[in-house]
Amino acid sequence: MIDIHTWMETFLEALDRTFPARVRFVGLQGSYGRGEATEGSDIDAVVILDRLSPADIGTYAAMLDGLPHRELSCGFLAGQDELLHWDPADLFQFYHDTEPVRGDLQAVAALPDHVAVCRAIRAGVCAIYHGCVHNMVHDKSDMILKGLYKSASFVIQAICYRQTGRYHRHQKDLLSTVGPKEQEILATFAALKSGGPVRFDQMSEALFTWAQGWITETEETS
Repeated sequence: MIDIHTWMETFLEALDRTFPARVRFVGLQGSYGRGEATEGSDIDAVVILDRLSPADIGTYAAMLDGLPHRELSCGFLAGQDELLHWDPADLFQFYHDTEPVRGDLQAVAALPDHVAVCRAIRAGVCAIYHGCVHNMVHDKSDMILKGLYKSASFVIQAICYRQTGRYHRHQKDLLSTVGPKEQEILATFAALKSGGPVRFDQMSEALFTWAQGWITETEETS
């Protein structure tokens, strides 16, 4: 497996050469940020520059092409001003799932407040609702269903945060905190993630019903 500390040192050196005095924040998301990476896990690097132009995007891509494990490189690239004006509801997962490597995240992104968290939940369940219906009618794809359950696990993190004021990065901690309906969704996601069988109709209906309930619940209580 990749030594993420060694890789990140190489990454930071390349950033400083490529964008001298322009890097405002660097972070790590996903499984490497949570300390749960396995062989083949993506490297979700977050880079915030002072500003971002189309030319910078191409330069950043070319920089990554010269680094080891390019095929695993992904993540988030943005300019500071854009991120400071980003919709806070869309930043909930970003803010809480980003492990700082260099810089202060609060300096480049505002912490989502209660209203933003409620909006993040509603936007998430609405997207899952639509995704379930489209997949059940048109695509009928097991892979899409797995992706929708993954999205639901992120929404449940926001639900838990709204209810308790605590953010749980790890699924096992989340599972012991949320209610029975959310536990069922998380258990199904864990089974799918570990290679368990897909019961398409049953799992789709369960996820659709869960999202349907939360759409009306967040409208009433947000």
